[in-house]
Amino acid sequence: MLNDTYESEEVWFGNSLVEALRDVTPKMAEKRVSSNSHSIAEIVYHLTTWRIFAVRKLQGDVEFDITTKDKDWKKFPIVDEFEWEALQMELSLSQEELITELQKLTSDAFLETYVPGREYSYYTLVHGVMHHDIYHVGQIGLIKKVLKSLPAEEDEMGSLGSDDHYGSDSDYY
Repeated sequence: MLNDTYESEEVWFGNSLVEALRDVTPKMAEKRVSSNSHSIAEIVYHLTTWRIFAVRKLQGDVEFDITTKDKDWKKFPIVDEFEWEALQMELSLSQEELITELQKLTSDAFLETYVPGREYSYYTLVHGVMHHDIYHVGQIGLIKKVLKSLPAEEDEMGSLGSDDHYGSDSDYY
């Protein structure tokens, strides 16, 4: 299920993460639909960060944590072709590492043990990665829909301007 959520062409809920990112250009990846939303590049970084968290915990790293906003939601004001490819490659490598660590388990009983420093099990952590992907795939889909609906002159801007265009009461995504 973890691989299907990540890269299957036939997941029941719509697009897998890889499918959702397939037609995203570097320009699309850097844009925000409002000043209080994340860009697709930031979402990809965030997804990678939490995969790395899961891998490190599965490896027994008690101390590893994501304690700063920059470790969780790094900003990418400009995303060129190289940066976008690097972000996607890091996501792919973190997925491979996660699958590799899970394949090392000799018993499913391990999944019922608690993640060090957390109040949930490894089972919950692994399922959380899948739920996290699905949630953010929805965000990516919404961002793409907004970006593709913009007139060409707005689309060429580095950002989409102020919150006034979308309403200042918009939710933080």
